[in-house]
Amino acid sequence: MSLFALVHGGAHGGWCWEMVVPELERRGHRVVAPDLPFEEPDAGAAEWARTVISAVDEAVSSDDADVVVVGHSLAGLAVPVVASWRPVRRMVFLAAQVPVPGQRYVDYLATQPDAVIFDGTPRPDDELAPGGGVSWLAAREGFYQDLDEPVARRAWERLRAQGMSVFTEVCPIEVWPDIPSTYILMRDDRAVGPSWSRRVTEERLHSVPIELDGGHSPFYSRPVELAEVLANL
Repeated sequence: MSLFALVHGGAHGGWCWEMVVPELERRGHRVVAPDLPFEEPDAGAAEWARTVISAVDEAVSSDDADVVVVGHSLAGLAVPVVASWRPVRRMVFLAAQVPVPGQRYVDYLATQPDAVIFDGTPRPDDELAPGGGVSWLAAREGFYQDLDEPVARRAWERLRAQGMSVFTEVCPIEVWPDIPSTYILMRDDRAVGPSWSRRVTEERLHSVPIELDGGHSPFYSRPVELAEVLANL
């Protein structure tokens, strides 16, 4: 069976996959879900990729290619870097950003106004995240609009602050890896624009996205369905 490397997005941690991991393991797969080094303000996609590769290589041999890398949201910027530096079987972009080799992502976003639609501005009388991440109402509206309040609250309380290097650095790969890829689009996403996701899947990944109902955090809102989609890949 496959090893799934589940890579969390911005402000989150490996904990956000806690409901998906047992579903994949129940289907016989192995899983790693490392924490990306957000505490290092200068860490970008290269450091994120090395963190993922280290976690994978601790679980399987370094030449084992039966690995599926799943990047959620901002972690999509590291997925093709992992696939360029280590043998993997498939790249999966889950409601994710997709980098441009050799280009700064901030420059790409300037031409794609519908790629990032999340508004992280704190609302009036909003609560700030204990770890310095996104404020409560911004997270509730942008990340967790379809979660039960206690689940959303517990996730928000664990959000982390994060540096912006991954936006401003030049993408650390020059050529897109020749690895099969899949894009999983969330139709009600309020963080990554669904129209952009459809366009980038067609124009850059040369495929059609798998579309699911729900918002930006399917690992909490529909973990069984998400695990089934991943396992079927």
